Amino acid sequence: MYVCICNAIREKDLRCAARRLDGDAEAVYAALGCTPQCGQCLDEAEDIIAEEAIAARLPTAA
Repeated sequence: MYVCICNAIREKDLRCAARRLDGDAEAVYAALGCTPQCGQCLDEAEDIIAEEAIAARLPTAA
């Protein structure tokens, strides 16, 4: 699924970048070589980034 139509950023790519980086949507977009254009995706992108940050703090099953 595309999160950002303007930059053709897919959810899986956003999640992968969010796991590697700290920061908000604009920082993650910059790491992907983009900048937000129309801004309609930013709320959803921030939610996805927050989900990945929470998942990174959860203990892994051994």
